[in-house]
Amino acid sequence: MSLEHNSSCDHSQTPQASPREPEYVTNPLVPQRADPWCYKHTDGFYYFTGSVPAYNRIELLKAPALQGLAFAEAKVVWRKHKQGPMSYHIWAPELHFIGGCWYLYFAAGRAEAIWDIRMYVLENSAADPTEGTWTEKGQLTTNWDSFSLDATTFEQNGTRYLVWAQNDPAVKGNTNLYIAEMENPWTIRGRQIKLTQPEFDWEIEGFLVNEGPAVLQKNGRIFIAYSASATDQRYCMGLLTASAGSDLLDAASWEKSGQCIFRSCEESGQFGPGHNSFTTSADGMVDVLMYHARPYRKTVGDPLYDPNRHARVQPLEWTGDGTPIFGNPVPDGPVALIAPPQK
Repeated sequence: MSLEHNSSCDHSQTPQASPREPEYVTNPLVPQRADPWCYKHTDGFYYFTGSVPAYNRIELLKAPALQGLAFAEAKVVWRKHKQGPMSYHIWAPELHFIGGCWYLYFAAGRAEAIWDIRMYVLENSAADPTEGTWTEKGQLTTNWDSFSLDATTFEQNGTRYLVWAQNDPAVKGNTNLYIAEMENPWTIRGRQIKLTQPEFDWEIEGFLVNEGPAVLQKNGRIFIAYSASATDQRYCMGLLTASAGSDLLDAASWEKSGQCIFRSCEESGQFGPGHNSFTTSADGMVDVLMYHARPYRKTVGDPLYDPNRHARVQPLEWTGDGTPIFGNPVPDGPVALIAPPQK
């Protein structure tokens, strides 16, 4: 499989006929929300969360349409502790519905050691995750204790898996991606398997980083998009692919693209795109890529504290053999969620 990056940033396309009225979304959709996560539930609502610039709380947005997220009231569902675990750098929350309950996965440090980042889980049994009570299930521990973040989860063939980023002191690299089976939504089972570590030039700019995994199950395959390099304009995305019927705990089942699949685009004015999630249009006919990007190249100081990574969306394209094409970040303004023609 070859996923070549289109460096021309050419957004000019011949308009395609559509059997339905297009759904439009205006970018940026949710300003100042890095690491955007969007979940379309069976109740018809979209639920959105992401890193708030203060890194001190978790908020949820709820709307019946993607565009409605731009106007939805942010509901604070959890705040950081004053000290100890979960008291600093509240990063990249993700919302999942598992076994009739809602779960929020997020990363956090400690006020006493702000870079001691670990993964944590919250649980809510209410029908609506913006209501009810969120219970702290504690740290999501892995096979060793080190810098870890960006937990995501999916189920395949009756088995639930966790995928996350973690530092292995024995492996050169800031963070690698791992997978493990889950005993329950807050506990892994058995041995964690390394899926990828930073190795290509586009994965080691500024920092050696593989992080922010996002899972898409389609066309008989499991796709994991992930982010790489420093969080400034060099931030970009890669892709892992496995057959849905393969042993997902065998690293050999996963094929890694040697090319960056999504990166900054000078022509559209979008820089550092990454840490994505996947959702669909309201009618479910169009796969939608949601990601963050800045509207400028240059940042001042540590880019982690630059607040202007905005949540954005665009339709995901596909090849004839069922491989996703990410293309380039689109310019600000209205985006039609129309399924592009297969290539």
